Amino acid sequence: MKSVNGYRWVLGSLLLAGGAAAQAADGITDSLVEAVKGGTVALDFRYRYEGVDQDGIDKDAQASTLRSRITATSGSLHGFTVLGEADNVSVVGADKYNSTENGKTQYPVVADPSGTEINQVYLKYTADSANGIYGRQRINYSNQRFVGGVAWRQNEQSFDGFRANWQALESINLDYSYTYRVHRVFGPDDGVNPAEWDGDNQFLYVDWKVAEGHNIGAFGYYIDVDSQHGYSDAKTVNNSSETWGLEYVGKVSVLDVRAAYASQADAGNSELDYNADYYFLEVGGKVAAIGLKAGYEVLAAGDGVGFATPLATLHKFQGWADQFLTTPGDGVEDLYFGVSGALGPVQLAAIYHDFQAEESGGDFGDEIDLAATWPVNEHFTTELKAAVFNADSDSYTDTNKVWLTLQLKL
Repeated sequence: MKSVNGYRWVLGSLLLAGGAAAQAADGITDSLVEAVKGGTVALDFRYRYEGVDQDGIDKDAQASTLRSRITATSGSLHGFTVLGEADNVSVVGADKYNSTENGKTQYPVVADPSGTEINQVYLKYTADSANGIYGRQRINYSNQRFVGGVAWRQNEQSFDGFRANWQALESINLDYSYTYRVHRVFGPDDGVNPAEWDGDNQFLYVDWKVAEGHNIGAFGYYIDVDSQHGYSDAKTVNNSSETWGLEYVGKVSVLDVRAAYASQADAGNSELDYNADYYFLEVGGKVAAIGLKAGYEVLAAGDGVGFATPLATLHKFQGWADQFLTTPGDGVEDLYFGVSGALGPVQLAAIYHDFQAEESGGDFGDEIDLAATWPVNEHFTTELKAAVFNADSDSYTDTNKVWLTLQLKL
């Protein structure tokens, strides 16, 4: 009888366990189904024509490219979501430009090489006061002056690694990232510049809301780029640096104010040996429907090496003609004035820049940037931009650029 009872007990236990497992499996299956049903798929097509007339290069660049993007995001499963995003950049018309990868050096550079790659793929966990992301991802810090995704270019910059955000207090937010690979705008294939940078990078940003309309940010950006076969130190390890700084963003009376200071030194295996500073002040406001702003930005130099921001969204700063993607050894000062407004549904903007050497005070040149943006509807946007750079130094050349962008989001 004992053996029979024992068998009954084992059988009963197995049935109970099986039932519990079945219920658990049903619950997991239901959750997975809901996560899939709650997912979204988005399409993004961006056509761009870019023309470049640059002194010293006989032929003008004409680049006609289409960036096609598909983004799939799952619904939430116990706080977890998954995102995958693929991009393709194709030449759809004029192919008379130096993409840095196609070997057409008889034309000015338009850094939009063709190719297909995974732009983002990551697992994200979201809790009440914190979230974390692991995988390939877009990373933007603050105004992207030091770390950004360079969304302006057709092939966006993304990062492989981990990012965590924690709302420590109601007024204090901590944001930390560790990345081990940077997928640069020059990819997906190596060309004149490496398509990827391997290394150990750490980014820290602490945002303190001092009062309503007043925020102070403290930041540290450590960039350690590995050497790479076939590329010089200037294109790899010498981009390693350690930067610490503070910034203020707020509203003073009717004025929008942004100010920043940072100090930078060489890091990692860099062959450089320098210390350089960064200063920034921008003040803006509105008069009736007209927006006005004035700014002064200094990337100083130390021991013949300029303050560098190789992971920034550089097109946003120091003029759209992109003459100062690399800071000169004499440093650079940018004094600029901007005006913006609207003509019906079309947003208009004009900015004037005056560039000088930070150490010697010599003139580098000046630039005028113009933009007209028309959001036709919630899906379709058109934009026309132009930049005219007039060089006052033998180190630079007169450069004119024009862009026509058509973007459809579905």
